[in-house]
Amino acid sequence: MALSADIKNLFGDNSVITRSPSLAEDAAQTLRAMILLEKLPPGTALPERDLATALGVSRTPLREAIRLLASEGLVQYTAARRPFVADPSIAEIKNCLRIQGALEALAGQLACEYATDQELEHIEQLNKQILMASTDGDDRLTAFRTDMDFHCAIVAASGNPQLAEVHAANNARLWRVRFLSSQRTASRQSTRREHENIVASLLARNASQTAIDLRQHLTTAETNIELAITEKKQTQADE
Repeated sequence: MALSADIKNLFGDNSVITRSPSLAEDAAQTLRAMILLEKLPPGTALPERDLATALGVSRTPLREAIRLLASEGLVQYTAARRPFVADPSIAEIKNCLRIQGALEALAGQLACEYATDQELEHIEQLNKQILMASTDGDDRLTAFRTDMDFHCAIVAASGNPQLAEVHAANNARLWRVRFLSSQRTASRQSTRREHENIVASLLARNASQTAIDLRQHLTTAETNIELAITEKKQTQADE
C-alpha cells in the first residue's frame, strides 16, 4: 500500500511539534501515533524523503525513528530495505499475547509481595482514570495510553527491572492491535470488570488470584483482538 501523495495534509501541522532533545524520538512518537490510529494502515510504505519533509526533520533522524519502530515491531522492511507498516499475522499476535500473559501474571505475583502501598495506590488511581476516560475522538489515544500505563505500573511494582525490560519490548509489538481491541465497545464493560478484579486482588496482596486475574485478562485480550481484526477486515470488504 502506498502512502498518500499529499503527506503534508495527512500529518497536518506536525512540522511544528514540540521538540525534545532527540529529533528521532519526536519523529518516532508521531509515527507511532499515526500507526496506532491507523492513519498509516498496515502495509503502508514509508518513503523516507516524503516523511522527513512532512515531519520537518532531516532524513538521518527519520531513519533512526523508523529503526526504533522496527525494533518495536511496528515497522518492517522489504527485501530491498524499504520500510512499511508491519502487518503481523494472527498467529504472531497470539504468541506475543501468551508471552505477555505469563509475564504480567508473574509481575502481579511479585507485586503482591514487594510493591509498596504507594505503588498499589497508584495502580488503583490509574484504573479510576481509565473508568473516567473518554474513548471518543482525539481522547482515544490518551485513554489507551492510560490503560497501558496501568499494566506497566503493575510490572514496575514487581521490583524486577529485568522483567520490566522484557515486558516493555514485547508490549511495544502489541500496541497497535491492543489499541484496535480497546476500541471495541462490545467488550469494554467486561474488560473494565477484569481491571477491577485485578486491582482488588493486588490490594488484598493475593498473589495467586492476581496471577489468575491477569492471565484471564490477557486471554480476553487475545479473543478481543482477533474479533477486532476480523471485524475491521469485514468492514473494509463491505466498503
